[in-house]
Amino acid sequence: MSEVDPDAGRVIRHRFGDVALDTDVVRLAGLPEESEVVTAGFPCQDLSMAGKKQGLEGEKSQVVEALFRLLEGRRVPWVVLENVYFMLHLARGTAMAYVLSRLEGLGYRWASRVVDSRAFGLPQRRRRVYIVAGLDGDPRDVLLADDTEDRSWPALDLKRPIGFYWTEGRSGHGLTSDAIPPLKTGSGIGIPSPPAVLLPNGRVVTPPIEAVERFQGFPSRWTSALRKVRHGRNRWRLVGNAVSVPVAAWIGMRLARPGSYDARNDRAKVDGAPWPSAAWYMGGARMVASVSECPLAKRRGRLSAFATEGWPDLSNRALAGFVRRADEGNLRYPNGFLETLKANL
Repeated sequence: MSEVDPDAGRVIRHRFGDVALDTDVVRLAGLPEESEVVTAGFPCQDLSMAGKKQGLEGEKSQVVEALFRLLEGRRVPWVVLENVYFMLHLARGTAMAYVLSRLEGLGYRWASRVVDSRAFGLPQRRRRVYIVAGLDGDPRDVLLADDTEDRSWPALDLKRPIGFYWTEGRSGHGLTSDAIPPLKTGSGIGIPSPPAVLLPNGRVVTPPIEAVERFQGFPSRWTSALRKVRHGRNRWRLVGNAVSVPVAAWIGMRLARPGSYDARNDRAKVDGAPWPSAAWYMGGARMVASVSECPLAKRRGRLSAFATEGWPDLSNRALAGFVRRADEGNLRYPNGFLETLKANL
């Protein structure tokens, strides 16, 4: 593994003590000879809706060049990448096109797909772009072979928990029914930014870190090695940076035992058209895939299945700030939502 973050390194050593752990990937001289799969994710701050939207020109995203340098030195059979959904849309998909073009230039065939973590039983609305590229194997049989019909997620109403970003309110709110919005990494100086949840009983709470770990598919207290490091606040950042565990496990399973993808209903991607939520390339034209964001027929993740009674209340100051920004903005909210929040003040 290669991990530049010292706190992430502490967790890796705690949970995987026998793994070889390098630091900055930019300094790696090359990939090990026995490499079969390279899994990578480059910083998404410059690509996300919450970031500076600088794309691959942003300073934080330049580490993707280290990946291609390593692959130029040793082309491994499989490459698996993950990044934020906004990568498809930023500058009309320039970042997405760049990454895929570089893979094609190295002789890789690829498949891409947006997957929502809620479809894997996690109570978190987390849509992420996954890319699987292969030299000889068919990446479609890994990433696209499994599919179910798109889920109809529950409507926003006060009968179910509603997750939202208490730090926003004017231009966004992240309202999600019976789940939380995508976990954030927190501020640049490590201050946690957990979501808020309006419960059906009218309380406004925030989940503890142990619950948030489970929302990503980790066992509770997975990052406990950091409890005494800077008061454990960087645990939030690491969990927000992570890939949802059951999604990673599904891709790993399919790498070991590929399925069989049926491409008969697919069509060629039109040059200049927006990037689709699923696509593939096998050496000819880039194609649009006809699959959903829900690969497996699992029960959707439900926040209402968690014991939320003991969760701490959102502070009055934080709640008042959100309500003020919501009143000043022009976003729409479910009937009774803001009134219930104000009743907590």
